[in-house]
Amino acid sequence: MDIKITKTTNPKPLPDESKLGFGSIFTDHMFIMDHDDDGWHDPRIVPYGPIVLDPAASVFHYGGEIFEGLKAYRGTDGVVRLFRPDENGMRMKNSADRMGMPYVDPDDFVEAVKALVKVDERWVPHKKGNTLYVRPFLIATDPNLTLHGIHQEQFLIILSPSGSYFSEGLIAVKGAFETEDVRAVRGGTGFTKCGGNYGAANRAIMRSEAAGYPALIWLDGVERKYIEEVGGMNVMFKIDGKVYTPMLNGSILPGITRKSMIQVMKDWGVEVIEKRISVEELLGAAKEGRVEEVWGVGTAAVISPISSLTHEGVEYVFNNGEVGEFSKKLYDTLTGLQWGEIEDPYGWVVKL
Repeated sequence: MDIKITKTTNPKPLPDESKLGFGSIFTDHMFIMDHDDDGWHDPRIVPYGPIVLDPAASVFHYGGEIFEGLKAYRGTDGVVRLFRPDENGMRMKNSADRMGMPYVDPDDFVEAVKALVKVDERWVPHKKGNTLYVRPFLIATDPNLTLHGIHQEQFLIILSPSGSYFSEGLIAVKGAFETEDVRAVRGGTGFTKCGGNYGAANRAIMRSEAAGYPALIWLDGVERKYIEEVGGMNVMFKIDGKVYTPMLNGSILPGITRKSMIQVMKDWGVEVIEKRISVEELLGAAKEGRVEEVWGVGTAAVISPISSLTHEGVEYVFNNGEVGEFSKKLYDTLTGLQWGEIEDPYGWVVKL
């Protein structure tokens, strides 16, 4: 792509790295590219600011929107790295296809991400654990209220310096099963990264957090007995020395961290089993003391340990409610790769 770069004449001061939080501070620039009947055109990096959309834009009325999330990491050597951005580009392509939206070529996706991060490289935090969060998103901009195919779009990328998910180190949190709401069904949009999935999850997540269970376990939307995800993450269970995770069946997001961890565990000689896992099966193993560790898996946290799960008023505690040795090893390995602290034998890390 021939990306036109217009730099700001009024750069912002860098924030205090000890007070970053998540997703509330944004860098100096953003990437924009337009799509219409002539295809994709005018890729550009411009000063960060509001965008102008017609009130009839399809994104507002019919949910024509998808997004991705990845990070830029500054290693102790000062080098800035991305982790498997090609996987994010391919997943966005697949999401666009499901939503009936013209897609961005995955190679162009990666090129745009690298170009924007390079322009705003000074914003990549220096403190270990802090990252530059990268949010690419695609919105339908057709100014038309009829239900129709999507022809006009904008592809944008914004950047946000963010603090560590675990500012005081890994902690394990309590979880419970969601028995009323569902986030997705097979044949729907569960495997895509679209805003509607997260909007459908908000009510149950807020209800679960208010009850003291930060980790909400989603069940399948048909039989309501098979485990799918935890909050906005994939989920894994270590049982009798083997690791189980729900199989990808169309209603579960194909997580990039999930995919990476499965590869790492297999290389360690750990048996990883992808299958449908019922609540009955999991709790039966828990009653017998065979569930060793439970954790969520995702870009934001990498690993989010789960200390216990409550079902029908009964709490099942894992690993004495503490962070497990195995999941901690996984966390250290993935973050070591991302920050360039250990050798990358997979070619997953992309240096700027």
